[in-house]
Amino acid sequence: MIDNASLTELIRSQLPDARVEIVDRTGTMDHFNVTVRSGGFAGKTLIEQHQIVYSALKPALKDGRVHAVELKTLLPDGPSTSSGVLRQAQDDT
Repeated sequence: MIDNASLTELIRSQLPDARVEIVDRTGTMDHFNVTVRSGGFAGKTLIEQHQIVYSALKPALKDGRVHAVELKTLLPDGPSTSSGVLRQAQDDT
């Protein structure tokens, strides 16, 4: 389990300007819908945007605090640029 503030802090470690919206999908605090708005996505491909966020979340995914993330990335004032689902089993590296 991880709280929204800690999840946001992890994301901002890679994207300091990020505006992060988090919805706990199941009430168990380990399955989340996450929307991240950041200027750091400018000029990045969909895959690169997701890699940045997932890299920030890696510690929480690896230790099991986060089990699944549905991610949407956006530019600060622009339309949605991506969405995708990551499911990570605790024994994956």
